Amino acid sequence: MRYAKRGPLRFTSHRDFARAFERALRRAGVPIAFSQGFTPHPKISYASAAPTGVASEAEYLEIGLREPVDPGQLRAALDAALSPGLDVLDAVVAASGSLADRIEASHWRIELPEVEPAVLERAVAAFTAADEIQVERMTKQGRRTFDARAAVMRIDVVPPVETPSGVPGVSCAILELVVRQVTPSVRPDDVLSGLRVVADLEPPVSPRVIRLAQGTVTAQGAIVDPLEADRDGATIGER
Repeated sequence: MRYAKRGPLRFTSHRDFARAFERALRRAGVPIAFSQGFTPHPKISYASAAPTGVASEAEYLEIGLREPVDPGQLRAALDAALSPGLDVLDAVVAASGSLADRIEASHWRIELPEVEPAVLERAVAAFTAADEIQVERMTKQGRRTFDARAAVMRIDVVPPVETPSGVPGVSCAILELVVRQVTPSVRPDDVLSGLRVVADLEPPVSPRVIRLAQGTVTAQGAIVDPLEADRDGATIGER
């Protein structure tokens, strides 16, 4: 399944979404399968969830069922059972292969209110020219230092179609990037930290981040929806 986190629901943590999704399964009467053992759990597997506070149009999960269901009806029932802003967009019957193995990269958009596009362009040029950019992030294992440059496959400044802030006359630079799935993961805030390291870019207002897509990467650099492989006998990367 593909689902979205929109509007204020982007602040839903992964744990909160998991609880809401399990409640939606019960309300929708989905014949979910459970694991074996003393403490059975519903068979749900999440793939590369976006960080809390980040909106997304491309979140993915897998569920195991006790019996076949129509994917379209399942999508509609679960979407109706979830709060607006947590939207189920697509569902397919899984073929062979792991969903996690089909996610190689993510396409992100970062809106930077009160940052001039020309300033961002100079920072991006410095970022692109660097061979390595070391940044720090606090993790569950403590503070870690890692390279934020190598995982970035593409980084561009794009012209805004409209003022994202909704306030005429307020500048807003927009950054789009494609980041390869690596360990440790490189997140949009890590890329912003990298721009701070190489160009002293300090956005005065908190950025707004949205994941536009994730999936496999073609030779041309396009990202393919991981659910495409399960439609009409398609294969990964076919287009």
